[in-house]
Amino acid sequence: MKPNDKDDIGVVFRKTLGHYTVHVQKDGRELDCVLSSLLHKQLIYPTADPTSVRHKVQAVRELDHVDPIAIGDRVRFFTAADVGQSRGMITEILPRLSKLSRPATVPGQRVFEQVIVSNADLVIPVFAATNPPPKWGLLDRYLVTAEAAELPVLIVITKLDLANGNHTLEADLETYRRIGYPIHKVSSVTGEGINELKEILQGRMSVLIGKSGVGKTSLLNAIQPGLGLRVKEVGNGELGKGRHTTTHLEMFNLDLGGAIVDTPGMREFGLWNIAPDELAYLFPEMADHVGQCKFGLSCQHDSEPGCAIRKSVIDGGISPHRYKSYMNLRSEL
Repeated sequence: MKPNDKDDIGVVFRKTLGHYTVHVQKDGRELDCVLSSLLHKQLIYPTADPTSVRHKVQAVRELDHVDPIAIGDRVRFFTAADVGQSRGMITEILPRLSKLSRPATVPGQRVFEQVIVSNADLVIPVFAATNPPPKWGLLDRYLVTAEAAELPVLIVITKLDLANGNHTLEADLETYRRIGYPIHKVSSVTGEGINELKEILQGRMSVLIGKSGVGKTSLLNAIQPGLGLRVKEVGNGELGKGRHTTTHLEMFNLDLGGAIVDTPGMREFGLWNIAPDELAYLFPEMADHVGQCKFGLSCQHDSEPGCAIRKSVIDGGISPHRYKSYMNLRSEL
């Protein structure tokens, strides 16, 4: 593959088994691309003099544990002159404005970062009002992931037409409203809330997170006819918990403007690169209390006397459920 004199920039919107489809920025065409071998390598430099301007590569390590490309990545590529510019080679991943990551465990090796989606504008956790009943602990995990990525969140509740079957729904949602998380309720059956959701999605790159059965397919079909089926065909559970590769993932353009990415089969995002002492900052209602405990920043907010966070739970400022989620997540770190 011989590169042309100039390279181009595009956005990765589809990936499957080492092949990537790039939306070319300058002319809007779709281009099938492969990766340059350099993107599968990590250059290892000496550390004796980190201030030195000149560095000599001591070794090269193959990075075969995770895919370095994420959906939404802006990439630089060369086109192949010998095949009429119908194929390209990705040579560089441009700086990411945001990223959603999860731990990728490789047997016999340490845990690595796997970036699932980059450059997103909005994270949308999707839960059904009932059938299946919402698991708020899972929502808390999603919210912590979004907070760590510094991405805004919109909580979407589907199957609003069945909401009467969940008598605690409004009280549960009020917990999140008090914290400041926006909530939007929709029904794909009655159409309630769909037009308003379309307005929110317009012009944004949004990422849907949610378990199967919560009504994502029907929701996407309501947003854009046929979209749910296309997304479902891509997914089929190939992005499962515990797997360290993303075999097939795709970003779909919306007719109204913007784009959407589903995370098929992804039951949860494991917390990546979050230290135990940092977790409370990712619960907005707890953040102001950090450092105010009797033992200051050393407090683990468990059984220590004079804990400001536990006092706020007792006083009603912090939901007991949210505090329990905090302790559960902290135990994983």
